[in-house]
Amino acid sequence: MINLIKKTILTGAGLAAMTKDKVEELAKELTEKGEMSEKEGKELIDELLKKSEQARKDLEIKVESIVEKVLGKMNLAGKEDISKLEKRLDRLEKKETLDS
Repeated sequence: MINLIKKTILTGAGLAAMTKDKVEELAKELTEKGEMSEKEGKELIDELLKKSEQARKDLEIKVESIVEKVLGKMNLAGKEDISKLEKRLDRLEKKETLDS
């Protein structure tokens, strides 16, 4: 039964969104119903929290990668490009001031 619960939660897209409170609430509920011992409940909490944190990190990496790809395709100026332009403008303004 515990393995089925773990598999269901771990394969669900909501793993990354699981909070500590939700995990503890689930384990408490299962312990109260007698579907697992208190020790198994604590082990489940630890395992789900670790996997939830890893899923969050993995999701963040994937989202960042997708955003970078989309921005790259949009051909937008990046920080470095803008910095170069600012420096060039500064040089041109100084040159203009000296020429006047």
